[in-house]
This record gives sequence, structure tokens and C-alpha cells, in this order.
Amino acid sequence: MAKKKLVSPDIEAFYDKASEEQRLESGMGIFEFERIKSLIQKYTPDTPAKVVDVGGGTGKYSEWLAQQGHDVFMIEPVHKHIRIAEKRSNKLKNKFKVILGEAKSLEISSDFADIVILHGPLYHLQKSEDRHLAIQEAKRVTKPGGIILGFAINYTASTFVGLLQGLLHKKSFFTMCKEELTTGIHNPPQDFPWLLAEGYYHKPEELKQEFIDQDLNYINTYAIEGIGWLDQNYFTNMFDPKKKVMLDELTTITENDPNLLAMSPHMMIAVKK
Repeated sequence: MAKKKLVSPDIEAFYDKASEEQRLESGMGIFEFERIKSLIQKYTPDTPAKVVDVGGGTGKYSEWLAQQGHDVFMIEPVHKHIRIAEKRSNKLKNKFKVILGEAKSLEISSDFADIVILHGPLYHLQKSEDRHLAIQEAKRVTKPGGIILGFAINYTASTFVGLLQGLLHKKSFFTMCKEELTTGIHNPPQDFPWLLAEGYYHKPEELKQEFIDQDLNYINTYAIEGIGWLDQNYFTNMFDPKKKVMLDELTTITENDPNLLAMSPHMMIAVKK
């Protein structure tokens, strides 16, 4: 029996070839992982909570939350990631539940979770109606007074990378950047197969509005990498204890600055039901 496809063939193929595991264990992914954990920690209670991790990838964040004693339900549409997450969960004393599913139709009861994390869905849902469905579903399964944390890629992300790495002057890359800057739609050019598969890149105010439109109470938007990643010696300095302290402080004092949010490749929004 053929496996049910919950995402487009391009997205499935991208993650079959790419290693989400290695991405979070090398380069900027190391610092992204630690930073995101610190942001999620702002909204997780000290006592056990029910957490639904939608688009949880290979389960690295679900594993971390389960190790803290939380009751975690990870939902993921990519079959390869499901297999890796199941192996990860099986090694834990407090296992997390691994569910094949997708953000627009969650097989979770209403008013169930203390915290819902939308990690991958907003990266890939190009149609606004699909993103609205994903947010509606997150709201439905969240308890009254519960928290939803949504992660998005910034509409400037490729452009900054292109400028810093000299890629912007390649016609196909520049065409992609123009589309992201004007419509938010991201489609990687054929000559850049290593770029993220089809996606949607948000403007900060647009991200906020999509959650407010669902009658959710806005708390804050956080820059994940912030502006520190523009340091020309970023990787070297982040492994230098003294310099890392300064870069981390820079990120913290500017993390909610609306004038600087667009300079961070990724953002996290926090809302309350």
C-alpha cells in the first residue's frame, strides 16, 4: 500500500535528500537550536504541560521538551522524519508521541494542549488560506488561556544571505529574492537545489496579523538570530565565550525591536488563546 502524501512531492523530496539532523548540529543551526529552546522556555511552565509540536521534524525539540517532563505530541508530515523521531522517542524514559499528520487537520481533541508549537507549517504553506487553517487548528487544540508559538522565515532572509555570500548577482537567485520581497512566495531556482523547498517568507507585521485575524491575543514577536549573525566573524566569535556573551546580549536587547525584526532570518510569534 502506497504511503499517504501529506506534503507536496517537492517538499518530501527536499527533506528526503537533506538532513534536518545535521542542519541543527552544524553551522548556524547549532545556535538556532539553542536560541529557539531559550525562547520556547519563556512560555513553558516548571510543572508538566501538554505540548503539541506541529511540524516537529525529526523530534529534536520534542525530545528536549519530553526530557523536561512534559507530555509531548509531535505531528509531522514527512515519513523520513517520522521514522527518525520514533527512534529518538523510544530511547527516552518519558517518551513523546509521534503522529503522522499535517497542520491543517490535526487529529487532536479541542482544548487539549497547554502549548502548541507551529514550527514547520508556516515555512511551507504558500497559500494564505492554508496558513489560516493551520492557525485555526492550532487555536482549536489549545486550551483557553494556552499559548501558541509560531515560527516563520523572514521575507528578507534570502536577500541578506545573497548579499553576504555574493549570490545576489546571479540572475536566478536575484529573481527568487525579488519574488520573496514582493509576494513572500519562495521557490528555489533549479541551479540552487540545496535551498529550502517551496515556502512562504513572512513580513513581521504580516505574521502578527495572521494570528490576530484568528482572534488570538498577541503577546510578542521575537527575532531568533537577531542582528548578531551579520557579524563578519559570526561563527568564530560565537565559539569565543567572551564574544558570544556580547552577541547574545545584542540579540536579547534587540529581540523585540520592530525596526530590526526584518534583519533576522527567522522569527517566533507568541500569542494566547
